[in-house]
Amino acid sequence: KQVIIQRIREAERETMYTEYKEKEGQVVNGQVQRVEGRNVFVDLGKSIGILFPSEQIEGENYRVGQHLKVYLARVESDTKGPGLLLSRTHPEMVRHLFALEVPEIFAGTVEIKAIAREAGSRTKIAVASTEEGIDPIGSCVGQKGTRVQAIIDELGGEKVDIIEWKDDSKQFISAALSPAKVLSVELFEDEKRAIVKVPEDQLSLAIGKRGQNVRLASELTGWTINVMSLEEAADKHEAEAGQVIQLFVEQLDIDEEVAEILVEEGFTTLEEVAYVPLEEMTAIEGFDADIATELRARAKDALLTQAIASEEQLDAREPAEDLLGMEGMDRHLA
Repeated sequence: KQVIIQRIREAERETMYTEYKEKEGQVVNGQVQRVEGRNVFVDLGKSIGILFPSEQIEGENYRVGQHLKVYLARVESDTKGPGLLLSRTHPEMVRHLFALEVPEIFAGTVEIKAIAREAGSRTKIAVASTEEGIDPIGSCVGQKGTRVQAIIDELGGEKVDIIEWKDDSKQFISAALSPAKVLSVELFEDEKRAIVKVPEDQLSLAIGKRGQNVRLASELTGWTINVMSLEEAADKHEAEAGQVIQLFVEQLDIDEEVAEILVEEGFTTLEEVAYVPLEEMTAIEGFDADIATELRARAKDALLTQAIASEEQLDAREPAEDLLGMEGMDRHLA
């Protein structure tokens, strides 16, 4: 009898695991069954899931019998049955709530391209239309804001910013910093970094409380965003220009006036002076072929001097112990 009962329970557990495994990564309805310490146990109908403190929205209170939507983050199989790990903070929960409230998202005519969330406080989502004539933001907001308000209520008052996805990175970053107004965006592709200039009165709005707005915008776009006012940008540019002028004066042995002309024409490094096409430099007013050739030669000499100094520094240093300890490594190679 015990063996038969045990096998029946194993079969029930396996069936339950299979059923909930199919629902993994979805939002499900549940009812709070009990609260033990800070852990909340939610009845999902055929099984009980657990909502750990780290997965609970800060400030939310859960009471026995309360109905709520939860995200089924992970389903694990153990000897006592399927371990259903629930979440209210997962960014994907927002995606599924929108799919439930917005028919266009459910149908696929509006797509959520990216989500950045700080649960309980603010969420930014980027949406795009897959069909012409459909307003992705309007679809998500709903008439008089009814659709988005239903999601805000479900998330306990969490603010939701809906932004239109743009393929152009500058436009997308500008939109992501909403509600702040952006004047210009400068991109540094290699570092995946952007410098955003905003009016002085928009600076605190763009950064947000404790840096939240710019932090979420960075997460949403995938770019590291630095926000500064026009005044700060001008000061930064002036300081950087001053450093480059000083570099040219010292390394090229030229007076400050010539160095300023080079900076004004867009030269920022010795490499640019050394290897820019001759015709580009002779196009500068007051620069003839002789001056351009001399400046290029001085820049190349300065770069060579730097390279030799760098090599001498390396020669004087002992290789690191972990490098020497590598298999097949000798001191000469290191």
